[in-house]
Amino acid sequence: MALNKKGSRRTAVDGIEYRWRIRRKPSYMQGLCWTPMTYAVEAVSSQPGTPLIITSGQAHPSNWVGVETEPIRPAHVAISIREAREQGWDPAWAGSPFQLDRSAGFIAQP
Repeated sequence: MALNKKGSRRTAVDGIEYRWRIRRKPSYMQGLCWTPMTYAVEAVSSQPGTPLIITSGQAHPSNWVGVETEPIRPAHVAISIREAREQGWDPAWAGSPFQLDRSAGFIAQP
């Protein structure tokens, strides 16, 4: 699975270039703040590899109920990438998406 270049951002972590992207529109569950926002990361290379799917601990910025959120910054992405690498994610290997759950403390809205 290749990450769409349009709307994605680049960051370098430990000498490796990555591309990351937050979905522009929230899913139904994210729009109602019942589930936290997710975003995808992949290594920038000629070979497609395993994407990293990160579940953040905050609501999607385009939620429909007006919950305020903090922006996801490249520093947050870098921390998540390092944590995923420690847990065994290898972006060079092809395979199913690697899930990283960083949603501890997320409180769903009623």
